Amino acid sequence: MWPINNNGKEIINQPNESKMLSQQEIKAIESWISQIGTIQFLQTADQQMVTANKTLKFKYKMIGYGFNRVVYDLNNGYILKIALSEVGLISNANEAYIYNNCHEAVKQCICPVKEHGTGWIIMNKVETNVPFAFNEYTKLIKLELKFLTYGIIPIDLRLENVGYNENDEMVVTDYGLFTRWLV
Repeated sequence: MWPINNNGKEIINQPNESKMLSQQEIKAIESWISQIGTIQFLQTADQQMVTANKTLKFKYKMIGYGFNRVVYDLNNGYILKIALSEVGLISNANEAYIYNNCHEAVKQCICPVKEHGTGWIIMNKVETNVPFAFNEYTKLIKLELKFLTYGIIPIDLRLENVGYNENDEMVVTDYGLFTRWLV
């Protein structure tokens, strides 16, 4: 199962060093992550997001959230995803692992990772207003085939999880649930 390093050890726990986040922000993330196991099953995704915001107290604008992660705009061309659940922890680690270990043909189709640590990941900010049009679904199918060709099962690949990079190419912005082909 991903994410696992070459020694066969899980890599969910990452070093928490950043050139983009302050030590205070890292400490706030660590405080939030330490609470995940205790509140995860007691709250809805909305409640978890509110609790996370109160714990983190970030100056950044929250631009989205789901069941497993909350996303902040760092106002510098990057976004910060923070886990809201154990699945969010795995998703962040998985995105970092995939980006740093995939074939170059796949790397061109996924949102680049700038930094990552336990429970958080910083990625390029990508325009995500993809219209629900036939042409977009055709591009999505081509992306799916590319991932499968390189041994990656693109679980949860949908228009809501893609966007366009600066070269106007469709890229996947949320690939935390992708997995490798079991051979």
